[in-house]
Amino acid sequence: MDWGAVIFQLFMLALLIAFASAVFFLVKSLVAKGYSHNSTARIEKKLDRIIELLEKQMKE
Repeated sequence: MDWGAVIFQLFMLALLIAFASAVFFLVKSLVAKGYSHNSTARIEKKLDRIIELLEKQMKE
């Protein structure tokens, strides 16, 4: 086995690892973004309800 083949195999292995990492982090960021959006909407809804209750309490 010559050095050219060894270098080529190492390069291909590094390329494969880089591609797998890119896909992993892309999926992870998309999942986190979706969760963050749902969580924010839920928190806003709760805050709106609290504001309504406080306004109602202030009128009484």
